[in-house]
Amino acid sequence: MSSSHHLAAMLTKVRSALEISRRPTPTPGPNELLIDVKAIALNPVDRFQRASGFHISHAPAVLGSDVAGVIIASGSSVTNNNASLKPGTRVAAFAPCFFKDGEPDYGAMQQRVLVPAANAVPLPDGISLNEAALLPMAVATAWLGWYTIGLPIDTSFTPADKQGMLVWGGASSIGSAAVQTARAMGFIVYATASPKHHAYLQSLGATRVFDYKAAGVEQAIIDAARHDGVALRTGYDAVGQLKSCLDVLKDFKGDDVAKLAEAVRMNDDSPRVDGVVAKFIAAAPDARERDEQFRFVFNVWLKERLASGEFVPSPKVRVVEGGLEAANDALDILKEGVSGEKLVLEV
Repeated sequence: MSSSHHLAAMLTKVRSALEISRRPTPTPGPNELLIDVKAIALNPVDRFQRASGFHISHAPAVLGSDVAGVIIASGSSVTNNNASLKPGTRVAAFAPCFFKDGEPDYGAMQQRVLVPAANAVPLPDGISLNEAALLPMAVATAWLGWYTIGLPIDTSFTPADKQGMLVWGGASSIGSAAVQTARAMGFIVYATASPKHHAYLQSLGATRVFDYKAAGVEQAIIDAARHDGVALRTGYDAVGQLKSCLDVLKDFKGDDVAKLAEAVRMNDDSPRVDGVVAKFIAAAPDARERDEQFRFVFNVWLKERLASGEFVPSPKVRVVEGGLEAANDALDILKEGVSGEKLVLEV
C-alpha cells in the first residue's frame, strides 16, 4: 500500500456498518500533528454516532476520538511552540471527530489521523500505547466538567480544608478520570461503583467508595461526609444519576451554592433542587477558547502528571482482537455495556 494512502473504518451512511477502505493520507496544517495510530479506544458516543448520525455532516465519515501512536509529521508552527511534540514522539491524542462533524481526516478509526497539537500529550516510557489510548476523552471530559461549573484550574486544597467531591459512576473511564483530577486538586473524594471496583478506585485516590445499588446509598454518603467533617458541595455525575447526586449535595449547600457537573444532557423534566446548580458538561463553543482549554489539559496538566506518575490510565484495557476490521464488533459490545474496562483496537 502506498505511503500516501492508509486504511480507515468508514461510515458511508447512518445506521450502517463501518467499511474498511483506503483513503488519502493528509498533510498536517501549521498547528496539527499527523499520527501513526497504534491503538484506538472506543467510547459510547462512537456507537451513538454510527446509529444516529449525531454531529456527522460528512459522507463518508470516520468516527472516534481516542488514539495513541507515534507522530509522523508536525505542522510548521508546532515545534516552535512545543518541542516535545516532534516526529517520532509517542503520544496520546484527542481526535476531534466530534468537533469536525465526522470530517474523515480527523476521526480516530484509521491508520493515520490529524489532530490539533493542543490535543496531544507526550508519553513517558512506562505507559503502553494501549493504556495511553484510554486517556484523551476521559481526561478532557473530566476537565470540561470542571470548566463547566467554574472550578478554577489552579484549585489546590489541603486535607485540612475538608473540601469534598462526589463522583457518581467512578468505575467508568470518565468517572475514574474525575476521581483522579479531583484528588489532584486536593478534594476528598467520595465515589460510587460496584463493590468489585472499590479497591481499584481507592488506589486512584477515592477516600470512600459506596455501592451505588445499595439501599439508602445517598444517606450513607451524607453520613460518611458528616462523620469526616467534610463539606461535600461539588460533584461530578459521570453516568446520569442526577437525582441521587442532587439528594446528596443539597444536604451540604448551607448558605453556599453546591455545583454538579452532569454528563447526561438534562431537559425540562430533569429534577432540580434549590441551591444546587447542575450543568451539562460541554466544551467551549468557541474553537479558540476550546483550543486553549485543551492545550492546558494535555500539553501542560496531563503531561506533568503522567511524567510524575500522579495520573495513571484508567480503567482497565480490554483489547478487541482484529484491529480496524473489528470496529463494528467492538461498537456492538459497547451497546451491551462494559464495566470497569475500556475497549481498545490495536492497529
